[in-house]
Amino acid sequence: MPSRDPDTVAPVRSVKPSPFHAKAILSGLVTELQWQTAKQSVFEQLAIERNVSNTRSDDEDDSSDDSNGSTPLRERDERLASWFVETGVLTRYQATQLLAGRSKLTLGPYIITEWIGQGGMGQVFKAVHKVMGRESAVKVLPAERSTAESRESFLREIRLQAGLDCPYLVRAFDAGEDGGVHYLVTEYVPGTDLRRLIRKRGPLPTEQAASVIMQAALGLDYAHRQGLVHRDVKPGNILVTPEGHAKVSDVGLAAWSMGLDDDPRAGKIVGTVDYISPEQIRSPSQVGPASDIYSLGCTMYYAICGKVPYPGGDSLSKCRRHCEETPWHPRKFAPELDEELVDIIGDMMEKDPERRISSAAEVALRLEPWAGGIADIVDRPTDNQHWATPPPPAEEETSDGEELSGPLNISPPQSGDLLTASGSEIVPPPVTDDSIDNSQLSGSYLPSPGIMPGYYPQGVPGYQGRSAGLAVAITLAIAVPLCLLVGAILGFIFRASMG
Repeated sequence: MPSRDPDTVAPVRSVKPSPFHAKAILSGLVTELQWQTAKQSVFEQLAIERNVSNTRSDDEDDSSDDSNGSTPLRERDERLASWFVETGVLTRYQATQLLAGRSKLTLGPYIITEWIGQGGMGQVFKAVHKVMGRESAVKVLPAERSTAESRESFLREIRLQAGLDCPYLVRAFDAGEDGGVHYLVTEYVPGTDLRRLIRKRGPLPTEQAASVIMQAALGLDYAHRQGLVHRDVKPGNILVTPEGHAKVSDVGLAAWSMGLDDDPRAGKIVGTVDYISPEQIRSPSQVGPASDIYSLGCTMYYAICGKVPYPGGDSLSKCRRHCEETPWHPRKFAPELDEELVDIIGDMMEKDPERRISSAAEVALRLEPWAGGIADIVDRPTDNQHWATPPPPAEEETSDGEELSGPLNISPPQSGDLLTASGSEIVPPPVTDDSIDNSQLSGSYLPSPGIMPGYYPQGVPGYQGRSAGLAVAITLAIAVPLCLLVGAILGFIFRASMG
């Protein structure tokens, strides 16, 4: 076989490096040998696509375009980046950052491989340890947010997570500083968070929702026994693996349940408004474990219904409704939901902390039958007082019920002052133990009484009518069989006398 003419393949030439070349080599993620290999492969492919034997002269400038059909620099760099991704040299995130002119993709001994999301205190990345090769999640405090208070909060989070070791909480591995950037390294949990999972798949089946919330309750119980309160329990802070394991993440907003003097956010309302407890709004300096239970109840409501308890409105209106109103009955969105499970959600979302489920351990215990345990054969009495309305027939939902993207962080009212947030002012809701009359609630969140016959709790218009109708039905159910029996006996006696 005759030897191949070297001129038929684009040769590797010594040319001026492109910006992508310079950043790739500077990052330390690509070696010069890997670059030349990629360049050889990509140039050969481009030559084949153009069906020409030679597209450049040996002395052509790599940063220029010509008028003879050569590929523009940006397109060639993108082809090179794709080659590195396909061969596993770079991740797609790394290639995108290098193409954008960023070469700093390491933090201490950790190589950043992917962007995961935005946490309560900063951005979260996926990373690999240079020596150990272990995948981790790295939370970074952005430089633009690096104030004295935020740094203190971030360091506080590092100290808090360092002392936690529970299979239902995200574990911390390491922490450090690189070029003035503070970072925290935690275990990487494959999968997604509960919020993204529900947005993608819709409401979870009862068994899956109960299992995830039960595991989250076990993690919170561990934190509570260490004297900690999370303060920002929500679907976005519960990570779920493909195998169904759940872990509570982001304890950056956690605080010691006793002695908040060292917390730079003490005395502020901290949390996410779709899941915040009434006491976090009224008296944030006195928040305890019961607050996490309320937020976990709101999270379970979202997991089963696919809607937040109080959809629509701004932050201030949501805060007011958490304190004053009751949400839609869960069976409006999940008609097949067991009444005992409805009661558990309601007991978790009691507005009075004293009437709420007393501990996260109790939450886990009560959810266990639906998460694979043996169901309690004793029926509990039905109690609909937690809900604005009982389960109606399925109907079209008009509100999307999306949660807000970021945490609420506003100063609580002082005695006699107004609560101020986002330039608006409202009178803070008063602390009261009296039940709220449903007739006083916003009509935009309550259905007409006529569409839900037979489901009204005590104190709701129509309930007495239901009781009267039930009494009549019971009376007829007893009287009609007796009348039939007496008639049969009289007929028998009559026929016997005629005989």
